[in-house]
Amino acid sequence: MIGERGIVFVVDDDPSIREALDSLLRSVGFDIQTLASAQDFLANKRHDMPSCLLLDVQAPGLSNLDLQQEPATANIRIPIIFITGHGDIPMSVRAMKAGAAEFLTKPFRDQDLVDAIRQCIERDRAAREQRSQIDDLRQRYDSLTAREREVMALVVSGLLNKQIAGDLGKSEITIKYIELKSCKRCRRRPWRN
Repeated sequence: MIGERGIVFVVDDDPSIREALDSLLRSVGFDIQTLASAQDFLANKRHDMPSCLLLDVQAPGLSNLDLQQEPATANIRIPIIFITGHGDIPMSVRAMKAGAAEFLTKPFRDQDLVDAIRQCIERDRAAREQRSQIDDLRQRYDSLTAREREVMALVVSGLLNKQIAGDLGKSEITIKYIELKSCKRCRRRPWRN
């Protein structure tokens, strides 16, 4: 089932390489989408699922090293693995400094590529989960009133209800009520026990 395993985007201008990678990766259970150029990848509609981008360093037009910068500017966060038959140390350093997950030189072992892809997809899956949790927390925080935010900030700073009440000129019972009301609306347990 697509989505459980994630998807590998293979970008290479050589059709025989795309075909070989497609065959290899499908044989070990990956879902694959092959593309001929960086421009094709950027124009392509991507599914919202864990994924990995497999790029050959050498490409006509927009280079695949330049493509590494594009996803960041387009808010596309996909781990990238570079493969090359013509790589050098400065090229690999540039790719790794820009955030590439792996840089494999041809010929590479099939298992090395498969392992790198699995790690990238798991990394992307974990990053997506973390972003989802952060977005959920942000939405819950945004649902609080200004007073609830003010009280929450004081609670998480470690102040007791009595201290918060004194700082805000409210009764302690009012502070407890604000805490409880905001926790119920956010469907969370109270900020403190």
